[in-house]
Amino acid sequence: MKRILFIIIITGFSLHGYAQKEVNGKYKPIPANNSEIKENLPPETPPPTDLPPVKEPTVLKINPDDLYKNNSLYKPEANVEGIFYRRNEYLGGFVTNTTVSTIRYRDAAFVDGDKIRVYLNDKVIEKEVGLNGDFQGFKITLVKGMNKIDFEALNEGSASPNTAEFQVYDDKGAVIKASQWNVGTGYKATIILYKE
Repeated sequence: MKRILFIIIITGFSLHGYAQKEVNGKYKPIPANNSEIKENLPPETPPPTDLPPVKEPTVLKINPDDLYKNNSLYKPEANVEGIFYRRNEYLGGFVTNTTVSTIRYRDAAFVDGDKIRVYLNDKVIEKEVGLNGDFQGFKITLVKGMNKIDFEALNEGSASPNTAEFQVYDDKGAVIKASQWNVGTGYKATIILYKE
């Protein structure tokens, strides 16, 4: 038994010494391929100063309470403690000089079967639209003056409330407004475009 233990110890020391042999100051690093090639950085140029400023859309000053006081067009608020979406939602009013506007929308949360109806100046233009994960929408020709777009929640899907992400573009493709709505069944989210 002592002989077997002695042989194991001697073998261990000899392997240990053999494994450390190449580290005794004879280490030679492997050179990188194409070490002569250097990365060319672009020359530093100052940012241009003659760019026109980005124009933010002009916001209309409209009181949402005045907008939603007509109970034949808008369902009255019915929020209770802990439920905040049983109300109409004002998405903003914007002044524009565009002739055609593109409106796009999709389900903002997970796709749960939300459905909406779309109105332009209190007239139905989309009777029933099922919201999905991809943007869908329409183009409208704006009339001079007020153009009111209402999105009415026909249901709340399998998860309350009715949620959607929307985008409004001018005829040059610039974003006028992009946001989300969260409303209960029968309530409307409203955006106003005022054409100069």
